[in-house]
Parts: sequence; C-alpha cells; structure tokens
Amino acid sequence: MANNGQVQDFVPISDLHPNTTHPRVAGVIIGKTDVKSFPDRKKIGLDRFTFGFTIKDSPDYFINVSSWGNDRYINGLSNSFSVGDCVIIENPLVATKDSEKDDRFCPSTPSFYRLMVSEAHSQLSICADIEIMNRLLPLLHLPVKDYRDFYSLGDIMANGQSLDGNVINILAVVRSVRPENIKYFTTADGRKGQRLEVKLFDDSVTSFPLVCWDREAIQLVQTLIPRETVLFISDARIGYDGFRNCMTATVNSKTIITVNPDTKEASLLFNYAREVSESGVLDEDDRLGDVPVESISDVYTVSQLKLKAQENSEVFCGITYSFISRLDLDGSITKVIKSRCSKCRYQVNEESQSCSNTACPGVDHPLTVTTGFDLLVDVTDHTGTLQSCSLNGTVAEKTLGCSHNEFANLTEDERTAIKWKFLLERCKVYFKITPSSKSRSGMRCSVLECSLADPGEVKQNMSALGSSCSPVL
Repeated sequence: MANNGQVQDFVPISDLHPNTTHPRVAGVIIGKTDVKSFPDRKKIGLDRFTFGFTIKDSPDYFINVSSWGNDRYINGLSNSFSVGDCVIIENPLVATKDSEKDDRFCPSTPSFYRLMVSEAHSQLSICADIEIMNRLLPLLHLPVKDYRDFYSLGDIMANGQSLDGNVINILAVVRSVRPENIKYFTTADGRKGQRLEVKLFDDSVTSFPLVCWDREAIQLVQTLIPRETVLFISDARIGYDGFRNCMTATVNSKTIITVNPDTKEASLLFNYAREVSESGVLDEDDRLGDVPVESISDVYTVSQLKLKAQENSEVFCGITYSFISRLDLDGSITKVIKSRCSKCRYQVNEESQSCSNTACPGVDHPLTVTTGFDLLVDVTDHTGTLQSCSLNGTVAEKTLGCSHNEFANLTEDERTAIKWKFLLERCKVYFKITPSSKSRSGMRCSVLECSLADPGEVKQNMSALGSSCSPVL
C-alpha cells in the first residue's frame, strides 16, 4: 500500500466521478450493515454475499460503499473493520447512484455516486497515519442530517400513530443498554437473527424504546455509556407497537447514529442528562430494569407477596389472580389523568403551571409536562387486600382499552361502564413490588399488566397454591 501520509494522493469524495481512474479514498466509517446472502443466479446452489458501509471524509461529504463476493471474502472484509475506524480504499469502482433504490435502502448521501469494492480489483485497509486519523475522527461527531432537524421524544409521543412508518431524526440520551437482554432467534428459512432494545430519554420523556436488529448496530450501542451519551439518530423508523400500546424507534439500513454530536442542542441535552442523573430521578426505575411480563411466572396470593415484601429488601415481580376492589374512574377527571413534570416526575400545579418539586433539576428550564393515566387501584383475594397499587401510563391505557385523551372525551356513563368491566372481577395482575421506607406498608406496588383472568387458568393456579406460603414456580 502506498504511503498513507501522502494526503495529496487521495481523491476527496466530493471529486469522485465514474471517469476517475484508480482512485484512493480515505474516510472514517460512520455506518455499516450486516452481511447478507442471496442465491447466485449464475451458479445454481451457491450464494452470493454482500454488505454495505458509509464513509465520510469532510464535514459535508460522505458516500455509500458496497461489496459483493463469496462467503470467505465478504465475511473476512466485514470483520476487518467497525464503525469509527479510519480506512483507506484503493481502486474502488465509482458507479452512478440509483437514486430510487439507493435512497430507499441506504443512507441518503450528498454524492451522486456510490463505491463498489471487489476482491479482484480493490483493497481496503485500516489507516494507521496519525495525521489522517486526526483529520477524520472529529467527523464522527457531526450529524449527517441538519442538526436542527430532529424530533424530541415528546414530539414523537404527541404525534402518536400519525408517525407510524415514517423515517425521522431523533436527538436523545441513552438511558440503559442491557446486553443480557439480547434475544437470539432463527427465522422460518433458517437464518439467525438478534434483537436488542435500548432505552432513550430526553427532557420531555423519561423512557423510550430504540430497537436494534442488526449485529452491527447492536455492537455499536453496547459500547455506549448510559446517561452520559447523546445520540443524533438519522433516519430512524418510527412505529406503533400495538402489543405494548406505545411508539418505538427502529434502527434500519438507512440509519446513521452519531455519538455525542458536536452541536449546541446536544450539549444542552447532555447537561440536562447530567443534572437529572445526579438528582437520582432515574435510579428508582432502573433498580429493576425493564422486565418483559412474559418472563414473569411466579404466582402469589396477596398475603404471600406481602410476606415476601417484609422478608425481602429487593425488588421482585410476580402474578396474582385477584379481584379489582377499587377502581375510581367515574370521579373527577383530574384524579384519573394527571400532568407531571417531565424532568422530575412530580405533579404539576395546574393553576400556576409549575413543578411542585423545589429540588427539580429543571427549575431553570421551561416547564415541560407529560400527561397520562395516574390511578391507584386495590386488588383483593381470599387472603387480603393490596391497597394503592399504581396503574399508570401506557399500562393503564392497554388495560382500559383507550388513551387518556380518548378517556377524557367519554361521558360519565361510558367511564362507569369501563369501571364495571373490571370492578369486582377476577383479574390476572402482573406486578412489581418495590421496598419503600416512605410508604406506610413499607412497599410500593406497580401494575405491569392487568387483564380479565381465564377461569380455567385461575382454578389451576389457585389449586396449586393451596395454603402454601411459597410462590408457584
């Protein structure tokens, strides 16, 4: 390979053209897709392999690169570098971009062209020249889209399902990354896959899911430091998760993730994240983390879970088949739907439109609020009653079958009808018990999911419980 220090030997991405002969391009990898395989039309029974990546060599110019070949070459090439590496590409083919196809499946680039790397004609190597690396690495922190063109998480929630299927830019902070929650699976045609959900937050929303399916994206997010990393996510796909009744963002083949972008907006968000982290607001929810209800199987009577809460200082989850003995839906709407400060979760004073928390980390910032169901319910079985269980937000919306906005527009008779659908009915309640010295009972109960119970399932589980004080495992 030629001397990397000879910068004049490199062709800038802005100058690339199909007539460029034997170009040498230096750039930093800002995006990369997984290796995929397709049946070879010319060689029946064999597969062709491909993957793509995006390189940047200046604040305004970046270009997509693709490579096709056999299994050994493509996987070897893909494994030789990662996002964030500086590379030198020698003798790639410069081809005119198919604007419809490329912009649909690849990151949108300012170049009219794309590069193709082949085993027979091209070479890719990691750049080891300090001067070139010092020039290229700062480009990792410059978003590929207009840094002012983004949605806050609150904007996404406010627009709701109207954004379903749209591709947008997001500026947010990493709240949590849990590698142990990676789910591996095999598709019907035998391909292996993986999925990891990352939680984001900003000054409008405390938790929002970002879903990663590609191995490359999963590897990148696992390197990020929660609460200390701001992301500008270009071209994330927004979707509505009907099962969880919430909006989600997904990393796709067009997405470019810029870590700790060098922008004023990102700096302000980083300072906010530091303030809210130091205040301890996020700690309580993170003690347990996000446990999918399908992973919860321990069944308790009310007396058993009270006993376990007394004997155990750790957060725990479980299931109880109990009657809803208190569900105040037909009273004042302000007791059912409440507004809370987005920064500290304290209730907002409706008259003064101010946060009631004097120690709120956003005291010097404009007030932003989140509005939703904020209910306290009692659950009762033959062993006792668990009082003042929290049924909030999207969990309440899924349970009641309507959003808080829809509920607010119902008549009193319609609200009463929803109430009596659950009141004094046996329900299957998934819960989280959190020790709390501030609570009279010494614990707080949060409902994770609630639905009318199947009588056969109730009979089977209650028979198994019997008079034992241990959960059914």
